[in-house]
Amino acid sequence: MRASSSCVCALLGLFLMASVLGVGRGPKGVADLLGGSTRDELVQSLTSQLVGLWETGDLEFLDHVCSFQVKPKIKRWELYFRGTMWCPGWTPIRGTSETRSRSSVVNRAVADFVQKALTSGLVTEEEARNWLNHQ
Repeated sequence: MRASSSCVCALLGLFLMASVLGVGRGPKGVADLLGGSTRDELVQSLTSQLVGLWETGDLEFLDHVCSFQVKPKIKRWELYFRGTMWCPGWTPIRGTSETRSRSSVVNRAVADFVQKALTSGLVTEEEARNWLNHQ
């Protein structure tokens, strides 16, 4: 398990332990501190936020089904996203990117893949332009 995954899991574990053990109960409970959210709502919100950091999916590129993946990463105590794009059954080329922007990490991985495909001669500039114009 990577350090970023360990860090996220450790934080989630500590939060869940605090919920189970009752830390924060009393006159100033968790619901009071968090604007009326109950513990269950808080756990559900936190879980959905953490799970939403990961993403996998498929896209079509030049009549080939390609896959992409986004993973969070902690680097120098800051959250980064690592994106990867690959096309199984077509080429071993993998496009990668790492950025602080969750919204652009897949685009940058696709751009890296296309650049590598152009450099290797797998795709011509004309094919890439035609594909781009029809999107």
